Amino acid sequence: MNIEEFREFCLAKPGVEESFPFDNSTLVFKVMGKMFALTGLNREFSINLKCSPEKAIELRAIYPAVQPGYHMSKKHWNTVHVDGSVDDETIYNWINDSYNLVFASLPKSKRAHIEQQ
Repeated sequence: MNIEEFREFCLAKPGVEESFPFDNSTLVFKVMGKMFALTGLNREFSINLKCSPEKAIELRAIYPAVQPGYHMSKKHWNTVHVDGSVDDETIYNWINDSYNLVFASLPKSKRAHIEQQ
């Protein structure tokens, strides 16, 4: 996976928008205004993804490329170093999990708006 494939995958999800809310080099993906993924453009390719606290700990124990979220809540976010040690399908599943976790936390009216699109 490269950064363009990551970007296209995120943008294909319902209700997703991209922005640079922090600086000119941190690309953020949000669903209805809530962040579910981000990456830095000026460093080695890594992705920050939201994760349930229990699963976050489990993934860090299994995969050396998964670390506590860089500049994020270490309890709810992981940083995934996209270095080839984790297959793309697994990373895509983690992106889906992050999106689904954030989507599920949206108010019912916002979820319904997305589901109608």
